Amino acid sequence: MAQEKRGRLKGFHHVAIRVKDFDVTVRFYKEGLGLKERMAWGEGAGRGMMLDLGNGDCIEVFAGGSATPVEGNIAHIALRTDDCEAALHCAERNGATITIPAKSVEIPAKSGPVAVRIGFCRAPGGETIEFFESDATEAKAARTGGEERNGD
Repeated sequence: MAQEKRGRLKGFHHVAIRVKDFDVTVRFYKEGLGLKERMAWGEGAGRGMMLDLGNGDCIEVFAGGSATPVEGNIAHIALRTDDCEAALHCAERNGATITIPAKSVEIPAKSGPVAVRIGFCRAPGGETIEFFESDATEAKAARTGGEERNGD
C-alpha cells in the first residue's frame, strides 16, 4: 500500500477572532501589545486584519462579532512572553481585565515537572488571553528549532 503524502506542518499561522468593536480590539493589539499590521481588508462589518506577533504568528481580527463573546472549543489564546507580569499589566493598562493574576505553576509532565508562570486577562474584544512564560519550553524550542512537530 502506498504511503499517503502529507504536507509538513510548520506551526500556527494565525488564530482568528470575531469582535464587536473592531477598532478598540485592533488598537489593543497594536498599541497595547505591540503587534504589527501585516494586512487589512474590507469595510464596515466586513473588515479584517492580520496582526503579526513578530515571529510570523498572527491574530486575525474580524469585525461583526456579537456583544457577548461565546467560548467554544478554544478556551483561550496563549501568548509566549519573557515577562508574564509585565505583559499582563501592559494588557490591563490598555483595556484588558486581569482574570487570573500572574502566578507560578508546575505542569506535571510525564518527562518531569515543568515550571511556568501564567496569567490571564479578558481583552477588550472579549477573548481570553493567557500570557505564558517558561524557560524550559523556550529552551526546548531553541534546541529543536521548532522542528519537533507533527511526529516527524
